Amino acid sequence: MTARRFLLALALVLPMQAQAADIDIMSILQGRQPGMGQGPFPGPSHAIGGAANGCLSGGQSMPMTGPGWAVLRPERNRYWGTPDLLTFLKDRAGRAQELGTILIADMAQPRGGRMPSGHGSHQTGVDVDILYRLADKPLTSKERAEPVMDSVVLPKGGLNPKLWGKPQVELVRLFASDQRVERIFVNPAIKVALCQSVKGDRSWLRRLRPWWGHDEHFHVRINCPAGDVDCQSGPPLPDGDGCGAELQSWVTSGAWAVKPTGGERAHPPSPLACREILGPK
Repeated sequence: MTARRFLLALALVLPMQAQAADIDIMSILQGRQPGMGQGPFPGPSHAIGGAANGCLSGGQSMPMTGPGWAVLRPERNRYWGTPDLLTFLKDRAGRAQELGTILIADMAQPRGGRMPSGHGSHQTGVDVDILYRLADKPLTSKERAEPVMDSVVLPKGGLNPKLWGKPQVELVRLFASDQRVERIFVNPAIKVALCQSVKGDRSWLRRLRPWWGHDEHFHVRINCPAGDVDCQSGPPLPDGDGCGAELQSWVTSGAWAVKPTGGERAHPPSPLACREILGPK
């Protein structure tokens, strides 16, 4: 089939499928979802809803480069957040400069909301992915657009000593010890390694939550901004350092290695306050 005939067929089929599934056809053709292709919603900054069902008003963009940081894959337009998140990142990057340059992956879209790929969360401007890998020189355009995303976790669950060492431990500690952080998602194998090796103050381990993936980056979620009454925090963290039975269950069951697949899940309606920001879809 020629490209012309394929596009004509697509144009005939998609409207019927989209109407039945309540899908924005242009979002399919352009590979985006509401909140991605638009600029930030004007007005004061507010994180609205929960991390997996919300939006961002008055989003601010993270500069592509600064003292101690570099933003990756800017063409994805996922470098937006609340002022609190930007301030937090600039502060942590500045403190991490002796380790290297932190590499910032996905934050949020200009208006937050659900992304077309890669995440169920990152919707309200309080989430950010940070690579475990640190840069020791300025990135080229190609390195920024096509970053190396190597897993630090070995197939049997240990950590690769070529990719994981003291700088990575210090980097995670630098973020997890900050009181502005609500929680950080890491691969269960990484949490196990930290539980076994960290001496002295272990209080920051409590914020590290084991989750599938997260083997080439860690996912930081900061607290809801003060005064954002429509921002929904996550459930309270369990007491202790999180190195006990819950973590061991990931290891003994083998659950850490294989993420369950349950097909496409139905998405709940967006919060009412997000309808104007994201549009009707």
